[in-house]
Amino acid sequence: MNRPKRMLLENLAWARETAHADAQFFPRLAQGQSPKVLWIGCADSRVPAETVTNANPGDLFVHRNIANLFSPSDDNTMSVLEYAVRVLKVDHVIICGHYGCGGVRASLLPQSSDLPHVNRRIAPLCALGERHRDELDAHAELDARANRLAELNVLEQVRLLQQHAVVRDREAPPLVHGWIFGLHDGLINVLACGYEAEGITQDDRRMQVASLQAA
Repeated sequence: MNRPKRMLLENLAWARETAHADAQFFPRLAQGQSPKVLWIGCADSRVPAETVTNANPGDLFVHRNIANLFSPSDDNTMSVLEYAVRVLKVDHVIICGHYGCGGVRASLLPQSSDLPHVNRRIAPLCALGERHRDELDAHAELDARANRLAELNVLEQVRLLQQHAVVRDREAPPLVHGWIFGLHDGLINVLACGYEAEGITQDDRRMQVASLQAA
């Protein structure tokens, strides 16, 4: 059985099981959406936002692209941000990167002439890597350099989002968070905690996460 056919059969089974468990699930879903979170993540197939956060349909407004980049010059990204903040009025924007990111790794290697669109996309990553060259070069292994750049990239996207007028100028601006997902253990690490704007520090958040993991 080919993969698309398998996916359609899985969809049929999911729809039937979901409706059987909750007869009002799809009628509620059809009434509209009111997510509280905009998720900007990587397009990597191993990091589906709803799966790694155990979220339900309707919980997250999701935008994914190579290397979870926020680009103000990209109409796709900007239309998602604008709609999420001004129409859906989300309370949180989460930038989520991941370790082992192919886009980040590619930015540290010679560019392939066969991938001109990818090269243009990751150009800001290449520039970010150059700005942090000394720190990255302190890591002997390419994987370690790529993982550190993935963290720096998340922090850079958080900074860009916080400074953008769509986020900054709303009467009650959404909180911007920076997360990174570990493919090796399935856990999310908090790099930038948006709650600091409300007096909650990074250390507070780390304690919360540790407490949840220990429970």
